[in-house]
Amino acid sequence: MSAAMLQTLLDAPNLPELIEQSLLVLANERKKRQQFYADITPEHKWEFIQGEIIMHSPALHRHLLATKAIYDLMNAHVRVHRLGVVHIEKAMTCFPRNDYEPDVMFFGIAKLGLITPDTLKFPIPDLIVEVLSPSTEARDRGVKFTDYALHGVREYWIIDPVAETVELHRLEGDAYPPAPAQNDGLLSSQVIAGFEIPVRAIFDETANAEAMRMIWAGR
Repeated sequence: MSAAMLQTLLDAPNLPELIEQSLLVLANERKKRQQFYADITPEHKWEFIQGEIIMHSPALHRHLLATKAIYDLMNAHVRVHRLGVVHIEKAMTCFPRNDYEPDVMFFGIAKLGLITPDTLKFPIPDLIVEVLSPSTEARDRGVKFTDYALHGVREYWIIDPVAETVELHRLEGDAYPPAPAQNDGLLSSQVIAGFEIPVRAIFDETANAEAMRMIWAGR
């Protein structure tokens, strides 16, 4: 919560009632969240957001291609240089209020120490990639954008597979300043040491293969 939002709340004459109502809402959410943990199955992609249980629809081919392309590149670089671990979907990351399954996520060495072979609820990643789709864009640019920043996700990459662009948002304080939508040039991560790829490597098979060759060559 920003200082301005907190001050507005503190200045409200009905502050006690607002706090009481908020506590009731959170208590109900916690019960629903525990039931969510009991009911989820590995066959589907589930998220728990602001008290709502969301089961995602199957993804379009272009969404899958972009997701796999960025995952393959990040994963190869991280493996070559032993920087941590990269997961693709299906890893449920637990924030204080919400549970997300981002398209791609990176955990550095420190976070990797919190992950065991039996981990089901993953810590907050150091870097998250979301590939936009019509059904997820509002959340990717809304609650997730805010939640990721407030809880220390140092980089948030937003990929638009239709426009073939990438926005690389870097955390400043507890917010992401505006970032341009790049359709060309290089993407350079400050979180994954040494990771730099052409934007086109996410959308073009030839560019992807060349970038992958460079990574495995250790360049």
